[in-house]
Amino acid sequence: MFSAPDSYPIDLPTFHSEINLPYTLTPGRAAGTFLAEVKNRRIIASRFASGQVVAPAQDFSSTGGEEPEAFVEAPHTGVLTAFTRVDGQVIGFIRLDGCDNDFPHRILAELDDIAIGQRVEAEWDDSVEQSVLAIKGFRIAPDAPVGAVKALAGTEEPLGVIPYAMKLDYEHAYGPYYGRMFDEIRENGRFMGVRSPGSDVALLPPREIDDVTHSRTGTWKACADTGTIRGCSIINMEVYGQTRKVPYVYAEIVLDGASTRMIHVIEIDSLEEAKEKIKPGTRVRAVWTQGERKGRVSDIERFEVIEG
Repeated sequence: MFSAPDSYPIDLPTFHSEINLPYTLTPGRAAGTFLAEVKNRRIIASRFASGQVVAPAQDFSSTGGEEPEAFVEAPHTGVLTAFTRVDGQVIGFIRLDGCDNDFPHRILAELDDIAIGQRVEAEWDDSVEQSVLAIKGFRIAPDAPVGAVKALAGTEEPLGVIPYAMKLDYEHAYGPYYGRMFDEIRENGRFMGVRSPGSDVALLPPREIDDVTHSRTGTWKACADTGTIRGCSIINMEVYGQTRKVPYVYAEIVLDGASTRMIHVIEIDSLEEAKEKIKPGTRVRAVWTQGERKGRVSDIERFEVIEG
């Protein structure tokens, strides 16, 4: 019998990880026009029937809800109305000359040199296109003349779709339960759970508290790399950002010796074969990746059906 989890150190090293969500952004007509025009060093604003001018351009008025009657060019100059420091940078609200809203952006000055009411002027970055960061920021410009909103004879076609990504880097602390589980996957190629109180079946992934009884869990137990499907879905449609070629099966598997479900995938050759062979009750086994294991669930390449 393996010793209890609380006999293992809890001050374990963290590992670096990231959440990376690639997607496509549809900016719409107004924002798409604004982003298409920054390469021309033009700040595009919306003018509404009320006379209100808003920059960057918006598809609808925030006060009346109406659509703009025209796009116009806002000047590169304005007045600083508010500012703060965020992560070492100064972010300010700029009321561009002739506009009725505040434009948030970076202020290219030290915090001690900034005051509300100062005149500012846009500074551009020619290496950036299709982003508000084509405006590098706004510098303090006490002698900048007051600009005026200009009518436009025409604009660039609005951007339809922009490739985008949201990324979050973080340090993850496994702790003694997940830490032991992933160490065992990496070093020994086996699954370790913890026993439920008064039982010989294991909770996998391991945890300190039993979900049902809310009691402390027991000692470690090695589970087999074979198991039974308890639920599944056939994935046959491609979506953006998918890392595995369709079709495949997304399955909830109870490993032998465990009482909880593990989520993983089963590769298939055809939809018809999957419909016939893969269902709740089907027996499967883990197929481990070749080469060095990393101590991750992805060390299991997939599960396969146990024939017969």
